[in-house]
Amino acid sequence: MGHLPTGYSGIFENNYESLRVLNVERNGNIIYTYKDNKGNVFFGLYDCQIRQNEHLYTFEKDLQVVSGSVNSERTLLAASLVQSTKEGRKNELQPGSKCLTLLVEIHPINNVKVLKAVDSYIWVQFLYPHVGSHPLPENHLLLISEEKYIEQFHIQVIQEDGNKVVIKNSGHLPRERVAEDFVWAQWDMSEQRLYYIDLKKSRSILKCIQFYANENFNLMFEAPLDISLSDSGFKLVNFGCDDLQDQEKLSKYLTLCVFTNHTGSLCVCYSPKFDSWEQITYSVFYFHKGHSKTFTAALRSADSCVTQAITFLNLDYYVAVYLPGHFFHLLNIQHPDLICHSLFLTGNNEVIDMLPHSPLQSLSGSLVLDWCSGKLYRAFLNQSYLLEFLWNTRLDWEKIAILHCVLSCGRDPQFLEAKIIQWVSENISTCHSFDLIQEFIIASSYWSIYPETSNWDKLLPYSSVLTWTTEIPGITLVTEEIALPLMKVHSFQGYWEKLNFHLEYVKYSKPPLHYNNSVVRREWNRLISEEKTGKRRSKVYVRNILDNAIKVISNLEARSLEQRLTPLFQEEDNPQRLLVGLMVSELKDHLLRHLQGVEKKKIEQMALDYVSKLLDLICQVLETSWRKYNLHPWVLHFDRQASVAEFAVFHTMTRILEATNSLFLPLPPGFHTLHVILGVRCLPLHNLLHYIDNGVLLLTETAVTRLMEDLDNTEKNEKLKFSIIVRLPPLIGQKICRLWDHPMSSNIISRNHVKRLLQNYKKQPQSSRIDKSSFSIEFLPLNYFIETLTDLESSSQALYAFEGHDNVDATFVEEAALRHTMTLLGL
Repeated sequence: MGHLPTGYSGIFENNYESLRVLNVERNGNIIYTYKDNKGNVFFGLYDCQIRQNEHLYTFEKDLQVVSGSVNSERTLLAASLVQSTKEGRKNELQPGSKCLTLLVEIHPINNVKVLKAVDSYIWVQFLYPHVGSHPLPENHLLLISEEKYIEQFHIQVIQEDGNKVVIKNSGHLPRERVAEDFVWAQWDMSEQRLYYIDLKKSRSILKCIQFYANENFNLMFEAPLDISLSDSGFKLVNFGCDDLQDQEKLSKYLTLCVFTNHTGSLCVCYSPKFDSWEQITYSVFYFHKGHSKTFTAALRSADSCVTQAITFLNLDYYVAVYLPGHFFHLLNIQHPDLICHSLFLTGNNEVIDMLPHSPLQSLSGSLVLDWCSGKLYRAFLNQSYLLEFLWNTRLDWEKIAILHCVLSCGRDPQFLEAKIIQWVSENISTCHSFDLIQEFIIASSYWSIYPETSNWDKLLPYSSVLTWTTEIPGITLVTEEIALPLMKVHSFQGYWEKLNFHLEYVKYSKPPLHYNNSVVRREWNRLISEEKTGKRRSKVYVRNILDNAIKVISNLEARSLEQRLTPLFQEEDNPQRLLVGLMVSELKDHLLRHLQGVEKKKIEQMALDYVSKLLDLICQVLETSWRKYNLHPWVLHFDRQASVAEFAVFHTMTRILEATNSLFLPLPPGFHTLHVILGVRCLPLHNLLHYIDNGVLLLTETAVTRLMEDLDNTEKNEKLKFSIIVRLPPLIGQKICRLWDHPMSSNIISRNHVKRLLQNYKKQPQSSRIDKSSFSIEFLPLNYFIETLTDLESSSQALYAFEGHDNVDATFVEEAALRHTMTLLGL
């Protein structure tokens, strides 16, 4: 929580106990009031841009200020006042007493006009159609009455005698009713929106009015709320800063507020009156998601008395729920489906001890007023502290929640990713409820794209975790579907366009449209199968896929600010290049199907950037491990003993492989070669073969070729080489056998040759058989086998079938087969 520069705090030095923050306008200017020792009421303004105070007006009478607001040009002051009691507090209006609503010309100080003199409280608020302070032809002032109506006054001003600003036709100011018969209302200063609730047949209906710069306003939506407000009285939110009275009674009143953000989210946060000291219940209506969640939080002690109300704070992608001294919850409003993506801290946590224990008021945007200190804060998520928290926590649900929290901060992403990758590398084996590498890769890739393409978040995966069944201690959650808001306009811009997009998605998109690699898996397996059989489809299709891979690798090279230490991207690795290119192609098609009206080139670039980011994150995780253990180029040779550092890097690579395999994500070309080399160096032979047979280690031509070249033919190495060769795919195995000058390799070549001969064997008529007497071997089955092979080799059928294969004569096959048979029989 950041502390705003509070130049107005210098007034505290004069010991004005009556000093009070009255309002915060859209441009950040703070309106405050205080009394001198004679009871005179002073209005002042603190300019946040130049950090200076400005005196606005003085009422030379002992009055209590209810509300106040200044127009953007600082030429008009609207104020609502009542008579003070002896205690100096705002009094309940007695019959005959008056609440005066005044409009004062303050540039220079001049006329005062009475807008209202009634027996009920009035609150005032100038509209700020523009954030800037350029002069407007007409000012607009909202008057909110305790009698449950809201009026808008239209005030024209003119200049006289130079710079003197006066109200035009002050005797008759046009006005109109904006809303009436409501029981609750909230003003959103930053977006110039009015939310209010009226009761229809005991049902609470939330409505929203948007005010525009062209003096118009529209009713934007109506939404039913499943809460009871019939006996809650009258309540206003953010029409200035509430007067602090009877804080011990705050917990007896409900809390209700509406939060939005630039992504089109719409949340209603509601906390009913407390009826128990053992637990607290509050609800959040995620209208942009079509459901509500009711949270019940157990208090740490049944004896702990709750004397303050819950505070809801808007933190952009999150809503903070804070009960001083008891709990601090950080609710993910963009992706609220799984409880693990939100953070829940209880009263014995140091985070709660850091926060103010005094009453807080949440103002528009992320502004927070601390009543006891009189300080105004702008609340935000502290990235450095979250990183520290990430390192210290031991709970899986806190790790995943904080990880997403940190990534959402978005400040200095390269520094942020480096810190998180360092944490991931140190904690790979500490998470049991989810795969840490998976979650980091998916979440970080999402957040790298999301800020620029916020309407596309429903098409990209946010998390690798699809379900969460682990209970979070002290938290009970109930999720219910809710009725969607009914939009009352038909043309949308800005925020409203995004909100409408969310609502349309909830209505019509079931199941969710998140991209996954299932199609890529099927297509990749088909391509690899075709490659093995030599029956490849259109060359243009495959070339386009490989071109996608080339673009991704070029992207990665452009992103890398320094040379990579890991020996990746140094070989073709056709299977991985196909997978990279396929993912780009399928992701692009997925986006094109669901994004209408978006430029095709933009979608293509987004698909390339997303896949590039995935690969880059995998490279960074491996690079961090490589740097940590200071590995050198000699790890790429087989003739050295592995070190502890190499085993640690091998373990990291194995975890990366597990993470990517289940999601079917591509790996950087050369990854499998490096993994195999480290595996051969680090693992005993039986473990190595177990890893290969179970698909953990994927043998590549580059890795096996290097193994054949680096290792001599000792008995131990022969056993290793043979064990590797017999596990190779046929096409690679044929190439490797010709590199190994060894009888065992010759044996394998001959067997492969015989296998090819017999694949298309058709038994010939007996008359064409060769004379058996030409063979002197006594073992009749072997005689028959050699006779058949000789017959096949001499036939034109065999020559046609094996055109392009190396010729292996029958004598060589005979000798190899005889030796192999004798070995098996122990002769």
